[in-house]
Amino acid sequence: MAHITALDTLDVRFPTSTQLDGSDAMNPDPDYSAAYVVLRTDHPDGYAGHGFAFTIGRGNEVQRVAIAALERLVVGRPITEIVGDLGGFARSLTDDSQLRWLGPEKGVMHMAIGAVVNAAWDLAGRMAGKPVWQLVSELSPEQFVDLIDFRYLTDALTRQEALALLRRAEPGKRDRADRLLTSGYPAYTTSPGWLGYSDAKLDRLARRAVADGFGIIKLKVGRDIDEDLRRLKIARAAVGPGIGLAVDANQRWGIDEAAEWISRLGPAELSWVEEPTSPDDILGHAEIRRRTGARIATGEHGQNRILFKQLLQAQAVDVVQIDAARVGGVNENLAILLLAAKFGVPVIPHAGGVGLCELVQHLAMIDYVAVSATMSGRAIEYVDHLHEHFRDPVRVVGGRYLAPRAPGFSAEMLPASLTDYTYPTGTAWRTCKEYEN
Repeated sequence: MAHITALDTLDVRFPTSTQLDGSDAMNPDPDYSAAYVVLRTDHPDGYAGHGFAFTIGRGNEVQRVAIAALERLVVGRPITEIVGDLGGFARSLTDDSQLRWLGPEKGVMHMAIGAVVNAAWDLAGRMAGKPVWQLVSELSPEQFVDLIDFRYLTDALTRQEALALLRRAEPGKRDRADRLLTSGYPAYTTSPGWLGYSDAKLDRLARRAVADGFGIIKLKVGRDIDEDLRRLKIARAAVGPGIGLAVDANQRWGIDEAAEWISRLGPAELSWVEEPTSPDDILGHAEIRRRTGARIATGEHGQNRILFKQLLQAQAVDVVQIDAARVGGVNENLAILLLAAKFGVPVIPHAGGVGLCELVQHLAMIDYVAVSATMSGRAIEYVDHLHEHFRDPVRVVGGRYLAPRAPGFSAEMLPASLTDYTYPTGTAWRTCKEYEN
């Protein structure tokens, strides 16, 4: 019987702040980073599982220590015990009483659990010879709900309601999977909209996005209202009237400020306003939505399924934004997909970062094939950098994600990238001016 023999971690960082890639009103100089984990095994075929928690630089070392704290709960366990009961495996990590005290089910510790759970899914996909989106989509409704911890959810979604949702989506699953493989899933792009980019660069990249087939582009806002209005005018002139414009404030505003700012941006006919205030302020999002009439999106910093449940119960969001590396991994995101389906709210995942596009495409495709059964009003965020560091990078053609075909969760980074960008000893950091300073 093969076992997990090691839980290796690496501090991997990319100096994206040098070009202001990823810059926004709250995070002006991010260095996109991954607290990277590999589940090693003694399986004769050499299987390993890869995952990570995404950060933006400082603090990545803290996230790495949190992942390493899970070693005693993972190393030594039979592989079949884990991949044969991924719901039980996830619960065994969230239920450790002493580590749970550091959350519970939120913050750095919960992100660490998500990284390890995602690595276990990568391992399961590799062993099954299937990409994770296909592996999950082919489960029966009963197998699907066994992956989910319904504790704290049953006032909004019971196991029986979840089964009914999944059974309703059963007809046509194979056709939808085939459609994904032939035509992909819609994408939108944030690549033109980073706040540190010049007006000329915004104009050039917005025009390129339209030429590349994207139907929505997103701009970062929240530093200065006049600047935002100017940049939205530039973007609208560049893309024309038929392309959607969304904005992202990255939690910059309080309630009153958000309502006033969004009202001034209103003439731009925004597709949605993302993270207008604190991600934990459920009633604040509901109040902003009520005052402005704007479509409100949030979730990339949503700490767990309970927060998403309450956002939906409070009618605080028009767009649910799941994140592959923020909550407790695939399992908890499946719960959020079901909650969104129960409340009839579309899921438009957060991506970008490093590796988030690679992971979240699987979750959106699971939603389409097995849960919501629709792509209407949905898309996956896309940014066009750092994919070259992954063994199975995303493929976006004509503004659409092409479905992954390789086994696993698309999480594995290339050995050379791990070596070059390990902080602070990697070649990229030893030659980087930021490191010298």
